[in-house]
Amino acid sequence: MDQDNLPHHQKINDGFFSHVKTDLPAGLVVFLIALPLCLGISLASGAPLFSGIIAGIVGGIVVGMLSGAKVNVSGPAASVALVVLMAIESLGSFQAVMVATIIAGIFQIILGFLRAGTIAYFFPSSMIKGILASIGLILIINQIPHAFGYSGKALFGSMEDGFGTNLFQDILGIFDYISLGATIITVLSLIIIFAWDQPALKRYTFFRFVPSALIAVVASIGINQLFIAYFPELALSGGRLVQLPAAGSLGEFFSFFTFPDFSQITNPELYTVALSIAFIASLESLLSTEAGDKLDPYKRKSSTNRELKAQGIGNIVSGFIGGLPVTAVIVRTSANVSSGGRTPLSTITHGVVMLICVMAIPRILNMIPLASLSAVLFVVGYKLTSISLFRRMWKAGKRQFVPFFVTIVAVMLTDLITGIMIGGAVSVFVILRDNYKTPFFVAEEAHYEGEKVELTLSEEVTFLNKASIMLTLDHVAPNSTVVIDASRSVNIDDDVLEIIEEFKSTAAYKNIRIETIDLDKFYALRN
Repeated sequence: MDQDNLPHHQKINDGFFSHVKTDLPAGLVVFLIALPLCLGISLASGAPLFSGIIAGIVGGIVVGMLSGAKVNVSGPAASVALVVLMAIESLGSFQAVMVATIIAGIFQIILGFLRAGTIAYFFPSSMIKGILASIGLILIINQIPHAFGYSGKALFGSMEDGFGTNLFQDILGIFDYISLGATIITVLSLIIIFAWDQPALKRYTFFRFVPSALIAVVASIGINQLFIAYFPELALSGGRLVQLPAAGSLGEFFSFFTFPDFSQITNPELYTVALSIAFIASLESLLSTEAGDKLDPYKRKSSTNRELKAQGIGNIVSGFIGGLPVTAVIVRTSANVSSGGRTPLSTITHGVVMLICVMAIPRILNMIPLASLSAVLFVVGYKLTSISLFRRMWKAGKRQFVPFFVTIVAVMLTDLITGIMIGGAVSVFVILRDNYKTPFFVAEEAHYEGEKVELTLSEEVTFLNKASIMLTLDHVAPNSTVVIDASRSVNIDDDVLEIIEEFKSTAAYKNIRIETIDLDKFYALRN
């Protein structure tokens, strides 16, 4: 019998080598996805390309060994790329940002010991989506130069200018430096990615197993080699290609790792950057952990506090040896689960394979055109800020759309932390205006096994109630009956509906029977 179809108490086997047959192939798939993303995120960060590889290795091996999450995959993330880009500008060097990464890791460990792992539940989804959408927009804008073969400064090198004259002058100025070869590679890479990801092709195992980003990158190498052989005027070289150090020996390879510049340890700006990294990295890691637990076919619950500690140690290690900040990443985590990853062995495997790859074939990696990485990042950025996302948020109503849109505009016109503060303030104002009543009433507080628990939701149930509702449902005893009564409710936040839906999917394992009253209408409004 297929293990995934067995009852919950029979099928879970968390031993490190209990799923080798599926974990090893899953680790390889995650590596194929992570490699171009690690290089691309380094490019978006304005940091050395090798720093993204280091972060991928540390996220795979170090965090994978320490994290209690079974399916999480960690590494450099697009959400932190913006922070690093701005920090290099303000601190003057990537070595100083490495110090901030170490301090951010210390902050995360402290948060873990303070049991702050539930902090992500207190941020409204509208604000979080606004943060990610703004990062996606900036990611796309900053890749325009590389996509056209322009090797000048990043368009958002300083967020202080916002959408001022300098930004549009920079965009228009790119057209004076267009490389036809780079443009062709960018366009063809985008075509390959979109064609490869069509649902019709995903029915075939090969197209599901091999990621589109990898195919685009490999194809770009071939196209540039074709240019070199037959159309030298289109060929890309030098600063328009990946430039990783190539070692002739093991000792020389380890000499490539750089060390942080502690001379700025007294610079107050350093700690502002560290707080920014810690906040964004922790938020994304906690959200990814929550998503990973939902994707896990065994529905295992991860310790968010242990996850924070593991991410903190990962950032300390990455910062000391020249890597970007690391976080748990939803895209790689979902790829890991869908490819058969069931224990940390899969994420550790992806880190080990990446280490071997960068040691053994750096000259092949140095043939990759930056234009193809820009195409990959265009797609990553668009997924964060797609048109369909704006449509969904608009249909969700003003209570969702206003904080979402204000957060985007604030981040784009100021900086990440200021934008988050403004978006958070607007979210709280909008919600507190309606949040006058107790969110729910529990008729049976003792939660004895076999009891009937009646949870009556009030008129307004918001994201501020996520943690209390989740804890109430988590403490329901086995063999009980839970009645969720939404007959009095006028509005139930999407975050709360997601918690109830997650409870429904796991209640069967505890033999909990669920009855709902007038709840379906709120799910219908979401769709």
